[in-house]
Amino acid sequence: ELKIVQDKVANLQHQLSNAKGKAEKLEEEAETCKIKLSRAEKLLAGLGNESIRWDAASKILEKNLGFVVGNITLAAGFIAYCGPFTSEFRVDLVKTWLQTAQKVNLAADPNWKCVEILCDPAEIREWNIKSLPSDDLSVENGILVTRGRRWPLMVDPQGQGNRWIKHMKKELKLGVIKLSMTNFLRTLETGIREGSPILLENVEEVLDPALEPVLLKQVVKRGGQLTLRLGSEDVSYNPDFRFYVTTKMANPHYLPEVCIKLTIINFTVTLLGLEDQLVVDVVQNERPALAELRASCVVQIAADKAEMDRLEQLILKLLSEAGDDLLADDKLIVTLDQSKQTEMSCKERMSSAEVSMKEIDAMTEMLRPVATRASIIYFVIADLANIDPMYQYSLQFFSELFVGRLQKSQQSENMQERIRIIMDDFTEFIYINICRGLFEDHKLLYSFLICVQILRHPVHAAYLSKPHISISEWNFFFRGIEAGKGVLTDH
Repeated sequence: ELKIVQDKVANLQHQLSNAKGKAEKLEEEAETCKIKLSRAEKLLAGLGNESIRWDAASKILEKNLGFVVGNITLAAGFIAYCGPFTSEFRVDLVKTWLQTAQKVNLAADPNWKCVEILCDPAEIREWNIKSLPSDDLSVENGILVTRGRRWPLMVDPQGQGNRWIKHMKKELKLGVIKLSMTNFLRTLETGIREGSPILLENVEEVLDPALEPVLLKQVVKRGGQLTLRLGSEDVSYNPDFRFYVTTKMANPHYLPEVCIKLTIINFTVTLLGLEDQLVVDVVQNERPALAELRASCVVQIAADKAEMDRLEQLILKLLSEAGDDLLADDKLIVTLDQSKQTEMSCKERMSSAEVSMKEIDAMTEMLRPVATRASIIYFVIADLANIDPMYQYSLQFFSELFVGRLQKSQQSENMQERIRIIMDDFTEFIYINICRGLFEDHKLLYSFLICVQILRHPVHAAYLSKPHISISEWNFFFRGIEAGKGVLTDH
């Protein structure tokens, strides 16, 4: 009987041990479930905001997927052919291509834009910070400079492209050379070896034959090393090397052999582009505190958006590396939590900055008529070179005169009155200043051109309470009745 009892006790103890082991296992599983549940909540919270953005991005990508072939075909054509042309001609060219694509059943986005296909908004903001104007033509030119396979040759009479390259590549030890320098090939050789960018300034219609291997990228591999023949010696070629060429000639005529070696890009300033630049000077003078705030806001918004893009890429990377069980790795959850906090801080700063930018933009638009008037007058002055090649005035000279008059003109607390004072003062000042360098026969023509170009702008015609000169009226004045049909009434 004792033996039976002892066996029962042993059996019960075994059962107790098993039960305790099972209980401990269940407790561990319960604890693991709690941890995973907590991680799941954090994961859902961390990815909740992302899902909205990803859903929207997914829909856009799904729509664009059907246009991929057509969009990329148009983008390739744009980079290959559109560089030398003006903004208006580029728009017409793209419209023609879209119509042709439709005829041959090549699916392309009906609202195709080079900027949306070939560039990222964060990169464009970075270019703008580095002094590239924000108008469409300048942004397209930036894309052509950075995306083309051939080195760019920028037709840059006002020096805007030159200034942008110098700001953009300053940190990479940009080397600046001219064909008139005796040691330009030595500087170029150093840039090729070290992989630093080189800017060749002020070229004319004929380039030095010694540059041909660089322009044609005649790079060969010898003994496992890339080399390029420059002059009489082989130079080791660094793939990071970049070469930029600019000319100050307003209307150069390059031979076909130059055009096939370089991507020619028209950087000539546009009315809208110059207006955007000059309005910054007006705001800087009239509201310096707002101008400083705007500069800091632009940098802050660009930095925060870049940080948010980086966080999004990090989250996607961690998710792809997490494997089947997303909740097993605590690192993913912690990183997501940190990312969420950083993202919230970025959004708060961006929201505050965007509110400030709206106030700044409202003031900028109020002052814009001043910049528009100055821009109109600059293009009249630039056109004087068509009357006599002696009449050459740089944009830098004009901008310095403009800023000088902003500071010296009569002040007024009333903003509308102040705008009127600046426009009248600068128009009179620049007329007198430029007339000093004109032949007597050309002064009346200069006056007429200023008057006509101002009245051709509807806003400034209304400001002066004068009738607006339409395109058809201007054509009628130039070419007669056939060009001005619709201007004359029946009687």
